[in-house]
Amino acid sequence: MRTIPNARIWRPHGWQDGVKLEVDPHGRIARGGHGGTTDQRVVPGIANLHSHAFQRAMAGMAERQTDANDSFWTWRETMYRFAGRFTPETLHAVAAQLYVEMLEAGYTSVCEFHYLHHAPDGRPYGDPAAMSRALIEAAQETGIRLTLLPVLYMSGGFDGRALGERQRRFAHDVDGYLRLLDVLRADAPGMLRIGCALHSLRAVPADAMRVVLDALPADSRVHIHIAEQTGEVDDCIAMRGARPVQWLLDNVDVDARWTLVHATHLVDDEVRGIAGSGAAVALCPTTEANLGDGLFPLRAYLDAGGAWGIGSDSHISVSPVEELRWLEYGQRLATHRRNIAVTDASPSVGETLLRGIAGSAAASTGHAIGKLAEGESADALVLDINAAQFAGARDEDALDRWIFSGNRNLVREAWVDGRCVVDGGRHVRSDVIATRYAAAIERLLCE
Repeated sequence: MRTIPNARIWRPHGWQDGVKLEVDPHGRIARGGHGGTTDQRVVPGIANLHSHAFQRAMAGMAERQTDANDSFWTWRETMYRFAGRFTPETLHAVAAQLYVEMLEAGYTSVCEFHYLHHAPDGRPYGDPAAMSRALIEAAQETGIRLTLLPVLYMSGGFDGRALGERQRRFAHDVDGYLRLLDVLRADAPGMLRIGCALHSLRAVPADAMRVVLDALPADSRVHIHIAEQTGEVDDCIAMRGARPVQWLLDNVDVDARWTLVHATHLVDDEVRGIAGSGAAVALCPTTEANLGDGLFPLRAYLDAGGAWGIGSDSHISVSPVEELRWLEYGQRLATHRRNIAVTDASPSVGETLLRGIAGSAAASTGHAIGKLAEGESADALVLDINAAQFAGARDEDALDRWIFSGNRNLVREAWVDGRCVVDGGRHVRSDVIATRYAAAIERLLCE
């Protein structure tokens, strides 16, 4: 058996000293033996619940004003220009670089919300799954755990308008979409799950949504963008007579298989409704801030007992620490108070945040991950206890120091499926992947 180094292990119930995690041939934790007292600290790998891999290529390239009222909708024009340039080869190169960066930062699994399906003119590739396979191969090359979420994208708005020219490569009809899912599920390797992504209520007509949901396997994960911008909320009220989240809860059997991405603009009944459904919310604070979307009502959602996780979305930051930090800081700025993400049982912000993302990982990804429990996949992070941020660290403050103490990356090793893919803070294939990424960016920028 392989063994993850003897360490103080953090699980959602707290720290345990001197644990050796033994890993069976299938990459699962067989047992945790006692290895004696140690200063080393290990925490569960983090699940990235929302990613658009291709957008890593445009990070930092949409920060020049193009309109006096720049917003998500003007940013989307830049995104469409980049989206139209990708081939399977460039998507593989960009995704591999992104996944290296995720692993080095502490993300050991990723939910890939994938809608670049066809050639730029909208015609399918000879292999209709070519773009999906580029992502799968990038995940296999880098060793990250993948939940691939092919996106159903059918209309340009709540009024059912046709997709625009730059959206044609996203499009499927219901039959074509279900065939794609069948093809991908047929040969999915062990570290891959195939789920379903409904782009948004505005992009998927209600009847089509019901047909797709009825056709999915019972254990299929379902992700959807929802209530991200106020314009979307207003349009949904005008066309469907209800706010987006309320419409979804009233018309679909939303349960723990569901992940609602962003859900930024909610009223109290919607907050309680999501929490009561068992669905998780995927929060992407750095992207939501970058796009000017707004702030999620975190305190009310925690009080309602809601499940949640984080995602890096557009990848203007690829750091779970920064997502968690700004999730808390956004609430502080809005309320003029400190230490918002706490509970009576968990006065530590860092510990409360880590418990939240650990609790949603398995349900949102479809993988047995998140808590370093026996029988789960062995996805773990070894922290760099020699860093200055951990000088004199104790159990009660170690997680707070990791998240709220400086900007040095404190992940020394990342283990996925019982294999060490990041050692000394660097991915084992970082150099060759970075070289290929640079060449791909040159091609994308020259087109």
